[in-house]
Amino acid sequence: MSGDSLVLEFPPHLAVPGTQGAPFTPLLPVADLPPGSMRRVSRDDLDLLIAHTERGLVAVDDRCPHMSAPLSLGSLDGCVVDCVLHKAAFDLSTGATLRFPTTGGLDADGAYRPSWQPEGSAAKPEPSDTKARARAMTRTRRLRYYPLRVRNGDVEVALPGI
Repeated sequence: MSGDSLVLEFPPHLAVPGTQGAPFTPLLPVADLPPGSMRRVSRDDLDLLIAHTERGLVAVDDRCPHMSAPLSLGSLDGCVVDCVLHKAAFDLSTGATLRFPTTGGLDADGAYRPSWQPEGSAAKPEPSDTKARARAMTRTRRLRYYPLRVRNGDVEVALPGI
């Protein structure tokens, strides 16, 4: 299997700005990332999640696109990573939000999603205090991807401005 066949192709419009044409930086040996695993790798002020999904290797910010909790603390199932903070789930192969955060808020397109509640329970009232209104106005963005390649047994990622 060649290095390129290990790399998951991501939607080009979800690339991190500044990564096109950026130099690739070796981050870890591919042998240190067996299938089904993920690791946090930090360089300067960037925290990256490198995951070996069932469809290949991928690099995204190690921050939930909802409230920035480290995705590396969650779990990986196939191509789906979950966030331990508010139970959101994201598809690393598409960038899609598969399970919206329990707190509710705005989706990537700006549509309001109410907070989670058990099936059959009464609807929760609209937020009244500033903290609850801030949660309701928090947007869950799409994942952003870093170009990744495998060269000489190392996972390399294009990092902007590094």
